[in-house]
Amino acid sequence: MESGKPVRAVVVGGGISGLSAAWYLRRAANDARIPVETSLLEASNRVGGVLRSERRDGFLLEHGPDCFISSKPEGIELACELGLESELIGTNPKCRRSFIVSNGRLVPVPQGFYLLSPVSLSALIKAPMFTPWGKLRMAMELFMPPRTDVGDESLASFVRRRFGEEALERFAQPMVGGIYTADPERLSLAATFPAFLDMEREHGSVIRGLGRKARNGAESSASGPRYGLFVSLSGGMERLPQALAERLGPGVVRAGTRVQSLSRDGLTRCWNLTLASGERVRADVVILALPAWASAKLMEGVDAELARRLATIPYASSVTVNLAFEREAFAAGLPDGMGLVVPEREKRDLLACSFSTNKFDGRSPDGKILLRAFMGGALRPDVAELDDGDVERRALSDVRDLLNFQGEPVFARVAKHRATMAQYEVGHLEKVARIQAGAAAHEGLALIGNGFKGIGIPDCIREARAAAMEMIGAVKSNTMIGVNL
Repeated sequence: MESGKPVRAVVVGGGISGLSAAWYLRRAANDARIPVETSLLEASNRVGGVLRSERRDGFLLEHGPDCFISSKPEGIELACELGLESELIGTNPKCRRSFIVSNGRLVPVPQGFYLLSPVSLSALIKAPMFTPWGKLRMAMELFMPPRTDVGDESLASFVRRRFGEEALERFAQPMVGGIYTADPERLSLAATFPAFLDMEREHGSVIRGLGRKARNGAESSASGPRYGLFVSLSGGMERLPQALAERLGPGVVRAGTRVQSLSRDGLTRCWNLTLASGERVRADVVILALPAWASAKLMEGVDAELARRLATIPYASSVTVNLAFEREAFAAGLPDGMGLVVPEREKRDLLACSFSTNKFDGRSPDGKILLRAFMGGALRPDVAELDDGDVERRALSDVRDLLNFQGEPVFARVAKHRATMAQYEVGHLEKVARIQAGAAAHEGLALIGNGFKGIGIPDCIREARAAAMEMIGAVKSNTMIGVNL
C-alpha cells in the first residue's frame, strides 16, 4: 500500500462472524485514526448465514438459531451498539423449564442439574429419568478419584467415568446434543465444557464443585438450567445481521460474490482475490470468516499445510422444521415449557423441539401454536439428505407422538444447513493452536468462524472483534509488511 492510501480490508463471508469483523474493522480503524476501505464478499444472495427469520401469516419463524446466551456479553453489546437494545427480549418467565424424553414420555428436566451433573444428592434423588442403580452410580461420583492423565478426553468418556452409562445416555448426551449436534464419543471436553475438568481437578468431584459454587453464590447456573439467560430479538434473530449490513453502509457488502481463489503478490505482499466473475480484488488485510473447510480451499494456493490442517475440522449438517398449528389441535394444551430434547437411545429422528409459542413472545398469532423441530447432526447425518417432504413427515410423526395432538399443521417450513456445525472433536484445542500458528505466518490474514473457539453467536462476535483489532493494531504499529502509513 502506498503512503497515505487507505488500508484495503476484505472480509470473505457474510455470516455473523464476517459482518461483525467488518463492523469492528471500521470501529478499530476509526479509533486508531487509520483510513480503511472495507469490503465484505458473500457468495450467496443474502447475508446472515444461518441466522434467517421469516414472517408468515402472523408467525415469526426462525430457520437457524432462535436466541443467544447473555452471560457472554458480546451479543448484547453488539446489539446495543447497533441500536437494537429496545428489541432485546428474554424468555417467557412462565415457561422456564424444559423436558427430556424418557421411554416415550416427557419428563421435566430436574431443578438442581447443570448440563452434565446434579448440584447435590437431593437433586439427584428427585430426578425421575434415572433408575435406582443409575442414581447410586451417579452418587458415587463424589468418591471417584480424579483422572491423572492431562490429555484431552471425550465428553462421553468423562461422563461415563465419573457418573456412569445412565447419566450419559439419559441426560448428558441429549442436553449436549441440543447445543453441539455432536457425537459425545468424539466431542472434546476441554474445548466445550472445560469447567467440569477444572472442578474435577480442584475439588476432586464435579458434584462437590458445583455444590460449593452454589453455596458461595459464585455460579447462579448451579441451581438449574439457565433459561433466564437466553435472549432473542423481537423481530427475529436475522435483525442482527440486517442491522450490521445497514450500518456498514452502501457499497460495503457485496452479496452474490463468490471468491474463487486467494493468492499473495510476492513483491508487494498484497493479497489478490479472484472472484467467480473473473474480477480481481486487491487487499492489504484479508479476514476469512468461513467454515474451516471453505477457508481450506482458499488457502490451498497460499499454504498447503495450513489448508490441510483447516480441512481436518469436521462439520455436521442440521435441519429445522417450523410447524404451525391451530391451538385446537392440542386438546390437552401445549406443555408449559420451552421445549424438549430427545436422547439418542429413544431411536427417533428428532433431536429437540422448541415450543416457540411459549419460549418467546410474538412468535405466533392468538389461537395458533408454533413448534420448531431440530434434526440431523453428527449422529443422524442422513436426515439432511432426505427431501423436504420426508423430513417434514418424520418431524411431524415424532412431534405428534410425543405431544399427542390431532390434525395436520397449517403449514410446515423445512430449512437445511449443510456442513455448518463445527465438531469440536478430541484434540480440537491443539488443532486450533497449530492453525493459528500457521495463519500468524501470513501478515494481514485472519481466520475466524464457528470452527475454532466457540460455536455460539457471542463467541463468533468475540473472535471477529479480536481479529479486527489485531489487524488494525498491526497496521498502526507498522508491523504489517507492505502497509505503510
